[in-house]
Amino acid sequence: MPITRRALLAGGTALATGFPTIARAAPRLPLRLLETSDLHMFALDWDYYREQRDPTVGLNKIASLLAHAREEAPNALLFDNGDLIQGSPLGDHVAHEGGLAAGVRHPIFRAMNYLRYDAATPGNHEFNFGLDFLERALAGAAFPYVGANIERADGSAFLPPFHILTRRFTDDSGDEHELRVGVIGFAPPQIMIWDKANLDGRLRCCDMVAAARRHVPVLRANCDIVVALCHCGIDPHAGVGAENAALQIAAVPGIDAIMLGHSHRVFPGPDYAGVEGADAERGALAGIPAVMPGFWGSHLGVIDLTLARDGDRWIIDRFHSQARPIYRRETGKIVALAGVDPQIETIVAPEHEATKRRVDAPVGEIATPLYSYFAWIGVDPVGALVNAAQLAYARPLLEGTPFAELPLLSAVAPFRMGYTPDAYIDLDPGPVALRHVADIYPYPNTLTAVRVTGAELREWLECAARVFRRIDRDSEGAQLLVDRRTPSYNFDVIAGLRYRIDVTAPARYDANGERRPENARIVDLRYADRPVDPAQQFIVVTNNYRADGGGKFPGLDGRNIVLRAPDSNRDAVERFLRRGAAVPDDRPWSFAPIGRRVTIAFDSARAATRRLAEAPGLRATREEGGYLRYEYDLA
Repeated sequence: MPITRRALLAGGTALATGFPTIARAAPRLPLRLLETSDLHMFALDWDYYREQRDPTVGLNKIASLLAHAREEAPNALLFDNGDLIQGSPLGDHVAHEGGLAAGVRHPIFRAMNYLRYDAATPGNHEFNFGLDFLERALAGAAFPYVGANIERADGSAFLPPFHILTRRFTDDSGDEHELRVGVIGFAPPQIMIWDKANLDGRLRCCDMVAAARRHVPVLRANCDIVVALCHCGIDPHAGVGAENAALQIAAVPGIDAIMLGHSHRVFPGPDYAGVEGADAERGALAGIPAVMPGFWGSHLGVIDLTLARDGDRWIIDRFHSQARPIYRRETGKIVALAGVDPQIETIVAPEHEATKRRVDAPVGEIATPLYSYFAWIGVDPVGALVNAAQLAYARPLLEGTPFAELPLLSAVAPFRMGYTPDAYIDLDPGPVALRHVADIYPYPNTLTAVRVTGAELREWLECAARVFRRIDRDSEGAQLLVDRRTPSYNFDVIAGLRYRIDVTAPARYDANGERRPENARIVDLRYADRPVDPAQQFIVVTNNYRADGGGKFPGLDGRNIVLRAPDSNRDAVERFLRRGAAVPDDRPWSFAPIGRRVTIAFDSARAATRRLAEAPGLRATREEGGYLRYEYDLA
């Protein structure tokens, strides 16, 4: 059940009044809990796409913060919260080119063993390369992995639900104590949707809160402190089976500290300011110490506990939570706040150098520029390339099948759309290397096709259009266009159609996929210059994530799949470029006319100014948090 207001208020009261008062004569035992999460194979501060150092990422930079944190507080434990082995060209190389023979350690685990991690839990992206690869990789960890809500299809354990670490720590008077720290882990149950092809019939993944209620009492009875590693974010309205249930897990009695991830955000901090049950200043969920350390090695999560002896048990007397960054942004520059640990680079050097050679391999040429700066206003040559490549790949595979005569469409979302201020595509005409292809399509999705009706197509597009805020047609000032609660990878654009989006209308779907049928934004939806018949059938080429239900799109739940290709979407792009095929100038959608001039605004890169001629009417205004704000007039 969703966490109740009463429980949240009770947690808030506990936070305000503090933990039980202990006599000052009792010994105090400081304990520092350290966390990484969502490293996504950024072992080094290296950008494989741009062939240069990147001061905003890297486990090798986290390592220097870690060394300092341990010097400050010798009683320390280090955890990882998942999404570790996938997410960069280095991860792709190890999984697909390098492989992992029996007994060979994955380079990220060689680095983590050097850093002396104490325990970890898997994230959803751990399963992207298949279960066999994951199990070979995990065998290289010199520390325990836990997963309380994942089991094999036959009911046997995939990982232990929890592990008890027994350590000797020194209190503030110099006396040693044996401390039993219980560690329990949770992953989003949506892994069964997102990686259905890899996991169906092999694993089961249940509700995280239900698993916590089942296992935490057992763990609590056998240890002094319970730490929950939750690969999920914060949603006060999360119900059964929710993806982001950290707040609800924190409310389960018996948990002393909770470490978060998955959402690629920072906690404590303004990312969650005002969320009921979350103290975004102090760093607590329902009164329990909590931390979330960003992504790609941007932060080190730190929870400092002061434990006090209360009879025969240890309790938390006070705590302090923080996410320590490896850099900060100042006007026009990035200031490094952490050095690098050269040993990490030495450890991963063989795979790092092999990855650099691999991604530099040429695959073809482009005759026109490719950039992703302006996808929010329908100017997206990168999306046009991917859609053309997907259509070219799927068309021959569907020949001779019952689906060959149906209209063939393709859907893709803009992936590189400013997750950080420089996370965009920008390629001039000329040679294209494999690293550019990996940048264009950064995920290891497999190409998949689904059969849908015209009515389902409309719902698909309505769901994608939730990325836009509602624009007030009577407002005189510039209005922000994009609702950042919906990630760019859920803004699907479907090639082969023509349609308009009315951003002055309320969205039919909210960020959580809840439908309001009375609302509509998609207008003038046409195929072959004719209105789309709701009963007409289409084939849409997409990826396995979307086809199996990722993003909560209506009608996409894995049951209408007509093609599961043996290759990835990235492979389709690579083949398209190797053939020398031209990138079409295809813009499937535009804004619906609104009858008067209204200014919209969105953020993009400073470098986007070099492409302004490709988007008539767009103008740059001012800098906003490392981005440049652009304005565009609707009429």
